[in-house]
Amino acid sequence: MKEVKAIVVTGFGINCEEEMAAAYKLAGAKAEVVHLNDIFAGNVNIQEYDILNFPGGFSFGDDLGSGKVLANKMKYRKLKNGYTFLDEINKFVAAGKYILGVCNGFQFLVKMGLLPNINGNIEQEVTLTRNNSAKFEDRWVYLKVNSNSKTPFLKGIETIFMPVRHGEGKLIVKNQELKTAIQQENLNCLTYCTQQGEITSQYPANPNGSDMDCAALTDKTGQILGMMPHPEAYLSLYNNPNWPALKRKDPQISEDGEGLQIFKNIVEKIRGNYGNN
Repeated sequence: MKEVKAIVVTGFGINCEEEMAAAYKLAGAKAEVVHLNDIFAGNVNIQEYDILNFPGGFSFGDDLGSGKVLANKMKYRKLKNGYTFLDEINKFVAAGKYILGVCNGFQFLVKMGLLPNINGNIEQEVTLTRNNSAKFEDRWVYLKVNSNSKTPFLKGIETIFMPVRHGEGKLIVKNQELKTAIQQENLNCLTYCTQQGEITSQYPANPNGSDMDCAALTDKTGQILGMMPHPEAYLSLYNNPNWPALKRKDPQISEDGEGLQIFKNIVEKIRGNYGNN
C-alpha cells in the first residue's frame, strides 16, 4: 500500500498547522509541516505530495482583508524554478491531487481564484468578508452536506458538528449568474443548519450570513475544498463541549471526533486511486 503524503503549509501568521498535521497522522497518512518560504526557495517540491493543505490562522494579521496578502504572494511570487506557486498548484491539481483550505486557508483559495473557479480562468469570483454580527465568532455549529457534491472529503457524511473561529467568514458571490452556476454545479457543498438539519440563514445557527448559507465550496472537479469550520479542531470526542452527556447517553460511542472523518475520507480515496492504477 502506497504511503499517502500530506503537506501542511505554515508561516506568515498561519497557526493551525500542528492540528491539521495531527489529523492526517490519525487518518493514517504521513504529514509534514513546511514553511512557505521553503517552497518559495525551492527547498520543497509540492509535487512530491498527495494533498496540499492551507490551515487556519491570521496571515499578515488580516490587516488588509483575510488572506488577501498571502494569496497575492502565492499567486505572483516566482519560485526558484521560474514558475509561480500558483503555477505549481495548477500542475498539482492537473495530476489529480487534492487541496484543502480551512478558515484562513479557505480565504487564500477564494482570493487566489481557485474557488469556485466557475469560469476556469483562476480569477476571483467570490469573497469572504466580515460576519453580519460584526464580531469574531468562536463556537460550534451544525452543518449539512450537499449529497450531490463531488468532493470525496465529505463522502458518507450527512450532517456534522464543528467549531468556527472567524471574524470574516461571510461568503459573497460576485453576481447572480455565478450564484446560479455554483448551485447548479453543487459547489456549495456544506451549509449552516439547525441541530435538526434544516439549512438556515438565521443567526446564531448561521454565524456569518453567507450567501447560500455557504460554509464550504469546491471547484468543479471536487479536488479542491475550502471550508470555514475547523475539522482539525474536532479529532477526538473529548474536543466536543458536550462530550460528558454524549458519553453517558452512549457509553460505546466512538472516541473519534466528527472532523476526523473528513481526513480519513481523503486518505482512503487516495489509497483507492492508487489501488485502481
